[in-house]
Amino acid sequence: MTTGVSESTLSRLESGQRRVTLELLLPLARTYDVPLDDLVGAPRTGDPRIHLTPIHRFGMTFVPLSRRPGGVQAFKMIIPAQPEPLEPTPQTHDGFEWLYVLNGHLRLILGERDLTLPPGEAAEFDTSLPHWLSSADGRVVELLILFDPQGMRTHIHSDPHRPSHGGSQRR
Repeated sequence: MTTGVSESTLSRLESGQRRVTLELLLPLARTYDVPLDDLVGAPRTGDPRIHLTPIHRFGMTFVPLSRRPGGVQAFKMIIPAQPEPLEPTPQTHDGFEWLYVLNGHLRLILGERDLTLPPGEAAEFDTSLPHWLSSADGRVVELLILFDPQGMRTHIHSDPHRPSHGGSQRR
């Protein structure tokens, strides 16, 4: 495991059967590229601004737009321009997603449906249905996306070396 923390220890932490220590928090924060304050749910300092630190996963950029611990999280997602179309590789996982296209044309494969969403269109779906996102025309796509906790763990905190949606280039 990349954190150096055993699966049994992680399981006990998640279930509340073990108290967290600084020795456990530091490698988790480093591995998941999350500020320590976010892991412990530290109170805000009074500054209402959200510090937008982009997260790069699967060839895409996720910019966090919310910091509320637990619950649904908001991100701006940027799918870069691609000179040639990618071969779709739909994936499934636990969770639920909602998205809104800001710029570009999004290709959304959802089950047997192959959809193109222009700016201003939105979609929501259960992620247990095979799905895949990319650019419909090879140009940059920008969208707002909401992940429930399971979807966020899959997309934002996954091991970047693990094959995922569309291999290492797309989700």
